[in-house]
Amino acid sequence: MRRTVFFGLAVALVAGAACGPAKAAGDDTVRVSLNADIRSTTPGTNRDDNTDAVVLHVVEGLVAYRENGSVGPLLAESVEISPDGKTYTFHLRSGVKFHNGATMTADDVLWSWNRYMDPATEWRCLSEFDGRGRAKVEAIEAPDPQTVVVRLDAPNALFLSTLARPDCGMTGILHKDSVAADGSWIGPVGTGPYMLADWRRGEAITLRRFADYASLPGDADGFTGGKSPKVETVEFLVIPDASAAKAALVSGAIDLVPDISPADREELKDNPDIEIVAAETMGLNAILFQTRDPLMGNQKLRQAIAASLDTAQIVHAVTDGNSVPNNSVVPTASAYYTDVQRQGFTYDPARAQALLQEAGYAGEKIVMLTNNRYQSSFNTAVFAQAMMQAVGINVELEVLEWGTQLDRYSSGNYQMMAFPYSARLDPSLSFESMMGNKDEQPRKVWEDPEALELLARSMVVTDDAERQKIFDELHRRLIDQVPMIMLFNGSDLAAFNSRIEGYRPWAASKPRLWTVSIAG
Repeated sequence: MRRTVFFGLAVALVAGAACGPAKAAGDDTVRVSLNADIRSTTPGTNRDDNTDAVVLHVVEGLVAYRENGSVGPLLAESVEISPDGKTYTFHLRSGVKFHNGATMTADDVLWSWNRYMDPATEWRCLSEFDGRGRAKVEAIEAPDPQTVVVRLDAPNALFLSTLARPDCGMTGILHKDSVAADGSWIGPVGTGPYMLADWRRGEAITLRRFADYASLPGDADGFTGGKSPKVETVEFLVIPDASAAKAALVSGAIDLVPDISPADREELKDNPDIEIVAAETMGLNAILFQTRDPLMGNQKLRQAIAASLDTAQIVHAVTDGNSVPNNSVVPTASAYYTDVQRQGFTYDPARAQALLQEAGYAGEKIVMLTNNRYQSSFNTAVFAQAMMQAVGINVELEVLEWGTQLDRYSSGNYQMMAFPYSARLDPSLSFESMMGNKDEQPRKVWEDPEALELLARSMVVTDDAERQKIFDELHRRLIDQVPMIMLFNGSDLAAFNSRIEGYRPWAASKPRLWTVSIAG
């Protein structure tokens, strides 16, 4: 049977800040800092995290990520998946308007898709769908104005997740007025809660509330759920210097800094006019082992290192208590994080010493790489070194420039390193970031053939219960084989003016201003 899924100006600004807040009575604008300008206004093209953060207020896709990393509705009301997993039928919501007043139909979905699939568009995610990825889109059809049918050449459990990816621009549905007659880009005419009003390069991006926005019911849930834009204007102000952004926040010149450091939190936490909120992310912070190294290829030695580390103490110290320990590649915020994933490594110095003897370890030097760019990685290495030395492991730290460490990681040229991975919202993608054949991709960490077969299956089966079993087994194997020691997922810290209500950071590390209102 067919399965149906129902988806439930920076310098001037800071200089002015010294003179005090410039908020006028009745001001209906929220001002948000960006640490760098956006790269473009085209979804999924010439982009970075800041670009995604802004553009995804303007455009929307058929589906979107929920808070827990699952995929929910947005412009699609429901999706039917054929028994063979190769045909997806999207039933579109009715009454959705573009920013130019036109009503969205299936023809707009086809036009947007064909534009993305044109190599000239240079869409970041083209390779996921044109035959170079897990499954090729063989056809896309619009049998009626409210229905879109997509046919794949093979089952792909990550098809919807890939459509929803922020770095793919959420495969945002655009009106053809977004481009000129010659196909050149003008600007995004989307369906999102805000419209692009102005982009002053290097200074600010201004968004205006879309009065005819068609919201889903209920509360906001990740990039989906209820989106009821409450403020008239959102301004993203480019303030590259973190200290300048903090000063602007304290003075009232801006309302929100979406990514403060733990040190800034300590400085701001007693300010009665500032609120600070944290959220777990889906990034991975870990200690990696090169299992092809003559020394680190010894599984008993890796197990001994795991037993020597009090991961709870490391995480508390490194994150100032803002993150919880997690030894699983499945992030704590994921819908697939269960009691199985909560069972991790056990801190046991006596067992660590016994395992060292079993491993035949004779005090050989082990070098652990780290860097100063990411303070959490550096501090992780320092604490781990002390704990390993306490049980007799001769480990030395080598502190590199981040680019140099990244080169060493990519080439597989290391014994150990403290390393951060960026967030992936589906566990298959989290595992894929560190799993693979090292002959083909030297940066990969874990290459157990049976584990790789499990990973491949997780990318094909669409049943949630079956995928959970796969992720459970992968976790058990990782804890036993110890190709890496996952420590924590990290957290995003946001600081905002007390006049702001309703702002919440979340696991995707992207600000969402459609949840925000202004007190009074």
